[in-house]
Amino acid sequence: MSMYTRVIEPPSRSFFLFGARATGKSTWLRRHFAAAQSFDLLDSRLRFELLRDPGRFRALVLAEPRKRWIVVDEVQQVPGLLNDVHALIEAGGYRFAMSGSSARRLKGGQANLLGGRALLRTMFPLTFEEVGDSHLLSGMVEHGALPLVVTAEDSATRADILEAYALTYLEQEIQAEAAVRNLASFSRFLEVAALANAQVTNLSALARDAGVQRPTVQGYFQILKDTLVGHELPAWRPRARVKETRHPKFYWFDAGVARAMSRRTRLPVDPEERGRLLETYVFHELRAHNDYRKLGGDLSYWSTPGATEVDFVWSRGDDHVAIEVKASARWRPEFSKGLDALRDKVKLRRALVVYLGDQTLAHDQVRVLPLARFLDELYAGKVLPRP
Repeated sequence: MSMYTRVIEPPSRSFFLFGARATGKSTWLRRHFAAAQSFDLLDSRLRFELLRDPGRFRALVLAEPRKRWIVVDEVQQVPGLLNDVHALIEAGGYRFAMSGSSARRLKGGQANLLGGRALLRTMFPLTFEEVGDSHLLSGMVEHGALPLVVTAEDSATRADILEAYALTYLEQEIQAEAAVRNLASFSRFLEVAALANAQVTNLSALARDAGVQRPTVQGYFQILKDTLVGHELPAWRPRARVKETRHPKFYWFDAGVARAMSRRTRLPVDPEERGRLLETYVFHELRAHNDYRKLGGDLSYWSTPGATEVDFVWSRGDDHVAIEVKASARWRPEFSKGLDALRDKVKLRRALVVYLGDQTLAHDQVRVLPLARFLDELYAGKVLPRP
């Protein structure tokens, strides 16, 4: 994982670094805070020691020089430590780098989130900007962008890593936290939710397929969001005369993990699945770029009851960029149908189609970009405008 330089830079003051498991948080912390006193709360012996003797954490930190950096990895494992962190920042001037892969315990336990004394940062899977190799793009679309997966030597190893990730997620994030009463039902739900990746969320249908009640499915989706492996994409509602669809879409944070949860890791990617995987990957790149560069925009999708749709709309105030994603190697004029409909209703800074072909084209006021070209322009600031 250390072969790639991550875009995110360490702040000068205390901060939380949130991100799903295996996105590279611990590796990043070790690289930037090698000399810091470090507490790895995934170490069960250390975790039980601190739970048994709550004052030990403060004593160990106070033994360090004032204003020194202190690393607390997976802080949600012992949320009570945050009260000590608060006091140590205030009284001792210590600076804390704290990682977390779940917001569930922090929210549910009403943990002390330090009232603005710590900044918030997010670690995403690897981005194209960080990898910098277009030859790896197709693999990142199909297998995801977790560092261990991108650096795996072959497809069998990638499949092993992703399947292990799915099992580890169930054991460490769900079972260990007693997040659900029926692990078998939740496991069935994960497969159903993975098959519904990149689609409008239909809770009733998902509940029926998973064999659980609708409120249970709602709770399960909240767990996915709290553990940072799933994200909702809301429907965008510009001031238009046409009634727009309002249900959100749901995306897994990584295309490879979505395949693993649907138990398709070792199967060929069919055309329909490829479209969803490509959307998931583009969503990941857009989210990461918007967050890392602090662009301040919001992502959504646009759709009407007549099935006219635009996959992604980035908005910041009255500034809008619309992006349609097509898993096709050939451009067809109908690909811009949704963009054309949206342009008739609101002013767009840019209207883009991202596809798997190799030619850059222009169709009316729509630019058609190969995936690699789109990503190059995204990170050059030519897609989403900077503040």
